[in-house]
Amino acid sequence: MKFLLIVGGLLGFGIGLLFSWAEESSGSACLWHACLAAYLSAILMRWWCNAWRKGLAESLRERQNKPEPMNTALLSKLSKS
Repeated sequence: MKFLLIVGGLLGFGIGLLFSWAEESSGSACLWHACLAAYLSAILMRWWCNAWRKGLAESLRERQNKPEPMNTALLSKLSKS
């Protein structure tokens, strides 16, 4: 989870810096926009990570609670014997 927060922050910082630089903002404004974008993208990555983990846990629970299908080939061999 920490890794995804760091990746989100770095991506956000880079994107914020590039967009602000493309608008030809001053240096302090570029830094401010980059920091704000890093913060928002890290929050978004944390939310996405939590949603992803909950989905995986739910899928695992469903798979564990699902009854296993009967093996018809094995049943037919046992009934013939």
